[in-house]
Amino acid sequence: MRLRPRVTRREALMHAATGVGLALTRPAAFAQTPATEVIPPGVVTLEDFEGLARLRLSERTFAVVRGGAADEITVRWNREGFNRLPLRPRVLVDVSGLDTRLTLFGQSLACPIILAPAGVHGLLHPEGELATARGAGKAGAVLVIPSSPSRPVEDIVRAATPAPWYQLYITPDRGATREQAQRAQDAGCKVLFVTVDGAAAGVRNFMMRPPYQVLATPGELRTGADTRLAWKDIAWLHSFVRIPIVIKGIIDPRDAERAVGEGAAGIDVSNHGGRNLDTVAATIDALPAVVERVEGRIPVLMDGGIRRGTDVLKALARGASAVMIGRPFLYGLGAAGADGVERVVTILRQELEMAMALTGRPSLAAIDRSVLW
Repeated sequence: MRLRPRVTRREALMHAATGVGLALTRPAAFAQTPATEVIPPGVVTLEDFEGLARLRLSERTFAVVRGGAADEITVRWNREGFNRLPLRPRVLVDVSGLDTRLTLFGQSLACPIILAPAGVHGLLHPEGELATARGAGKAGAVLVIPSSPSRPVEDIVRAATPAPWYQLYITPDRGATREQAQRAQDAGCKVLFVTVDGAAAGVRNFMMRPPYQVLATPGELRTGADTRLAWKDIAWLHSFVRIPIVIKGIIDPRDAERAVGEGAAGIDVSNHGGRNLDTVAATIDALPAVVERVEGRIPVLMDGGIRRGTDVLKALARGASAVMIGRPFLYGLGAAGADGVERVVTILRQELEMAMALTGRPSLAAIDRSVLW
């Protein structure tokens, strides 16, 4: 019999450092199961799911998912960056064979939408990542399992189709980090997603004030962070990791170049959803320079602010191979379980297909910068 693993002190410290999953160590204050998981007829956009989650989750739980760092300027910029980019549609193009399929890191995917790692699944739904995996699978999307999931990684892998990826934080306990990476490999995860922008977590002021008051002082946010993390640790991972390594948290093109040189299979342009360093550039604005520096040598993913199918189209037009969503699918999970996750991804995928058709782009390969004004 496999027992559900308890949250260890190391995991609790890591969660404090990264700013995700903070409530897992205090379930009584946050646990809430929606009275119903039925999706109302009027919920037709990703923003509608945010509103539904606000109604169905406790105030504290909702705040943990929604909140960002400091004044939440980067959170706003992530959205505004997409809104500033007008599209340039082409007409009289045969789009009858619309195709969103792609191959990433040797894995065939139905669409370029990936569920980003987030350590709060167990906070949002009793089944945690198992519900997320089922919902993602029904919608044909890949799930990145968070570094300290609420359910055993082996169980999540069995529930996931397509095969999931796994997030890894390199912690001061290198032995535990190695065991974690090897366990994910052995379980069947196809990609190791290494998050590197966690030397310190952001100043989550909203979580320090009543009624939330999850954290007492800003100092709690830095507990357990590995401030010694350096590029040599990526080389260390390569010494025993057999699956592709993708580096998450790249913004500067110089870091992108270094990642290529260190043998990364891919990178993710990310500002941690605006949850760590406030006033850092929006990812859609940072993306072009990174793509230019990488020059097609490895795939470039991006996350941050995706709420519409047109956002996905714009990210692909600026050179991303795929996008990752975080808060939207978490709202879906918290509001309606696996069905909510499925519906969120399906809405986004359908909107992407509509945007491709209306701009005259029948395949992902046909999407380039000319689709932008």
